[in-house]
Amino acid sequence: MNDPYVNVTTKQFEDFSAFPLEGPFEMLNLLKFKDKVVETGTTGVEVYAQYMNAVIPFFIASKAKIIYQGKPIFNLIGPENYNEWDKILIIEYASKKDFLRMITAEGYPAKLRSLALQDSRLIVCTSK
Repeated sequence: MNDPYVNVTTKQFEDFSAFPLEGPFEMLNLLKFKDKVVETGTTGVEVYAQYMNAVIPFFIASKAKIIYQGKPIFNLIGPENYNEWDKILIIEYASKKDFLRMITAEGYPAKLRSLALQDSRLIVCTSK
C-alpha cells in the first residue's frame, strides 16, 4: 500500500489553517503501523514509541494533552474479525494556533511519525 494518508498534504494544511476554529479542540488519531521500518530495522510500533517520546516537549510547549490512547480489540459494528487500526489516540490541543506552531516548530519529529506509519487518519473534533 502506498502511504497517501501518512502525511498532511499542502492543500490539507492550507485548508486547516483557513478553517474557522476557535478555542480548544480534539484530534482523533487512527494509526496503522508498519510491520517493519526498513530505514531502522525495527517495527512501526517501536518507531512510533520513539516519536511519542520525542514529541513530549512539543506537547508541553503547545499545552497539548493525551485524553485517550488504546488498542482496538473488537468490532461490535463493522467487519468481523478485522481491526483496521493498531492504535487510537485522542489528543486535546489548546488552540489551532498552538497546534500549527507545534507541528511547524524546528525539531518537531514528524519524520519519526511518518516512518512508523503505514496508514493513518487525523480527524479534528470539537464538543460544540
